[in-house]
Amino acid sequence: MRNAGEIVNSNIAFVRYCMDEKQCIPTITNWNALFSFMKEQALLGVGFHGLERMKKDGVDIPRNVLLQWYAVSEQIRQRNVEMNKRCVELVGMLRKDGFESCILKGQGNTVMYPDPYMRTSGDIDVFVLPVGDVNDNHNPNLNSECSISVGRRRKVVMEYVRRRFSLAKIRYQHIDYPIFTDVEVEMHFIPTAKNNPIYNRRLQRWVEERMEEQCRHFVELPGGTGRIAIPTVEFNVVYQLSHLMHHFFDEGVGLRQMMDYYYLLRSAEDKLRIDNGQLIITLRYLNLYQFAGAVMWVLHEVFGLEEQYYMAPPDKWRGKLLLDEIIKGGNFGKHSGLTDHSTGVKYFLKIKRNMRFVRAYPAEALCEPIFRTWHFFWRHLNS
Repeated sequence: MRNAGEIVNSNIAFVRYCMDEKQCIPTITNWNALFSFMKEQALLGVGFHGLERMKKDGVDIPRNVLLQWYAVSEQIRQRNVEMNKRCVELVGMLRKDGFESCILKGQGNTVMYPDPYMRTSGDIDVFVLPVGDVNDNHNPNLNSECSISVGRRRKVVMEYVRRRFSLAKIRYQHIDYPIFTDVEVEMHFIPTAKNNPIYNRRLQRWVEERMEEQCRHFVELPGGTGRIAIPTVEFNVVYQLSHLMHHFFDEGVGLRQMMDYYYLLRSAEDKLRIDNGQLIITLRYLNLYQFAGAVMWVLHEVFGLEEQYYMAPPDKWRGKLLLDEIIKGGNFGKHSGLTDHSTGVKYFLKIKRNMRFVRAYPAEALCEPIFRTWHFFWRHLNS
């Protein structure tokens, strides 16, 4: 009987087979374990494409496995269709109510996939910018006005949401906007954040200088659904990397988020110079360079990312640390067991978990419990 490590390696080999047509057919001996792994990593839609290819390659796949996977794949496809419609509907409502908007991650990432309906969708993250504030982002004194601008935007958005939903929950980055019954919407004041206050201030300044452009960068969704604004490639490679790092220190990230980043880099082939010195300077300035090395190692080992797409040299030590957490926790760390505990217990378990990362990422790991404690009281003051 194969041990757990061999099964994990087999599952990862299957993921890579789904992504790369040059890969050999993986040996699957436990279809149930494979299905569970792909479900935990929110990759069932991608996996079905792999099964179809295996079938064409002459692999004898049990009929019940194919039927089970086909049913889930169709659900994922239909969900993407509905999510696209909701995004267009949401953007239209916000525009009518005086907001520029930009869909972050999610359905904006689907257009980078070879099949825009294969990605397992989540909620809708939308950055909103009051139309009256658009020109303010050209303020020549932006460095000193950045925090004021964000504070004003937060107040406007909070008042807008709570006129309809007085009990909407707020976070440092966003407020819940339960406008739909079938999908969760988070309205963002800022796209992402960092635990360390120095690097967080740098990040927010970097974001503020660029957010108006993101709200004007439109793409057409598949099936003639309509168009939405999504971040530019140049913005996305930094923003989504920061978002990954933030979640890594929160509860975890999964292979779906890594796959998003893989396809983002692949889509950047003609739009972004990966060896651009300015990108490296930006990653170092925002304390993202070391984490970028870890991500590059994971993307190469799991998905076979080619060297021409690297943003930083692959970092095997930090990469293995990241991949171990991905395998252990699944999509957004939901299967690590951390979320099964009460708030008080989870608080100390998170500290214990993140102290393991101090050597790899001291600035973020040491500041994480401080940021989380501050955020706890901040939420209560703003609820």
